[in-house]
Amino acid sequence: MQNIPSVDLRDFLSGDPARKQKFVNEIGKAYEEIGFVALKGHFLDDKLVDELYGEVRNFFNLPLEVKSKYEIPGIGGQRGYVSFGKEHAKGRSAGDLKEFWHFGQYVSKDSKYTDEYPDNVTVEELPKFNAVGKEAYQMLEKTGVYVLRALAIYIGLDEFYFDKFIKDGNSILRPIHYPPITDEPKDGAVRAAAHGDINLITLLMGAQGKGLQVQNHDGQWIDAIAQPDELVINVGDMLSRHTNNKLKSTIHQVVNPPRELWGTSRYSIPFFMHPVGDMPLNCLENCIDADHPKLYDDITAGDFLYERLVDLGLIKK
Repeated sequence: MQNIPSVDLRDFLSGDPARKQKFVNEIGKAYEEIGFVALKGHFLDDKLVDELYGEVRNFFNLPLEVKSKYEIPGIGGQRGYVSFGKEHAKGRSAGDLKEFWHFGQYVSKDSKYTDEYPDNVTVEELPKFNAVGKEAYQMLEKTGVYVLRALAIYIGLDEFYFDKFIKDGNSILRPIHYPPITDEPKDGAVRAAAHGDINLITLLMGAQGKGLQVQNHDGQWIDAIAQPDELVINVGDMLSRHTNNKLKSTIHQVVNPPRELWGTSRYSIPFFMHPVGDMPLNCLENCIDADHPKLYDDITAGDFLYERLVDLGLIKK
């Protein structure tokens, strides 16, 4: 496969059983073959997208001493600001050439998960930043609910199987700034080194230009470029593990631009859709057979996340 397929969520939502099944078949096949799709028909409108990018640029343009006061120690970077070069890919020591922000889940006061999550961090200098971030978070989460319902059908589960695990899930909205490159990067550092995502699925805004690359099963790197009205959505390691690798978590990277474009910034905004921490990621029985033996040990989503945050350098043991 040389490009990522495009699907339209409006098929799934149409009320027409044939169109709904068409979407299920298309996204399931794409996730078995390469693990990425470009998705039209999501719940983000143009106005919200423009507002979010405006607020994100405003934040990253703040002086470093202002941004740094929102870097909260002791929470593994799960909320607020994470400074340039702090995160690295699993198995690498060179920090990625990026800085980012984390919005987290908005749980109700009576949720049993209220005390499990750090509070979201309010940026005092930008009065609209947090409200716009919350609205975008919730529209991406809503989109992800329907994608997971389609995937549940595809792998032979009840359509609403994932709903109970993603309600109040530990999902993260991460606006990323890849600053201009001013010096030759050390140790082969790139904007985001080759990696698989931790979570169930990732919904990515900002894949409209070159930079994001996906590795196909022949080991070739493919440019993943979406249309302006599309999100790029990929399978994460949690979903790959849960489906015994039937749905594949694909390695991807964000490469540095050509030298003549080093002076430019890049922004992207992924939404990492996580379940609640006590979801068991045990391989599903209907994804195991004689030809597909069980590949992974049993683990909860919370324990798996902790292991990976240590691997990324965001939590120190």
